[in-house]
Amino acid sequence: MTGGPARFGGREDVALVMVLDCADLDRSAVFWCGVLEYAAAPDANARYRALQPPGGNGVELLLQRVPEPKTAKNRMHLDLRVPDVEAEVARLVALGARRVTDEPIAEDGWTWYVLADPDGNEFCVLQQPKKPTDGDHGD
Repeated sequence: MTGGPARFGGREDVALVMVLDCADLDRSAVFWCGVLEYAAAPDANARYRALQPPGGNGVELLLQRVPEPKTAKNRMHLDLRVPDVEAEVARLVALGARRVTDEPIAEDGWTWYVLADPDGNEFCVLQQPKKPTDGDHGD
């Protein structure tokens, strides 16, 4: 992709932005910028903070400060697909994530953990199934 934010669904006039509720914009911005290696837009609004990938081309994460705490499971969450799930989980925990599952979940060859950000918003860190190597026939 080149020039401008990512577009999805085939419409040139639509950009996908993920909005995430939080209690503390600064804390959440530091956490999610560290997780995604995004940059926070200049602090211009006390209620919202836009986080964007380097160069601005990609999905924006818009943090929205809300007064009420999170009380139930998220109906939608982020999945981070990584090459080394154990290393990434350790990195994210060091940034302030909390493990929701202590042991990895395995299903259909995928392995993942459920984590939560500092506001308790769940997200998953996944490692895709290993591809068979030459000589490995899956038996």
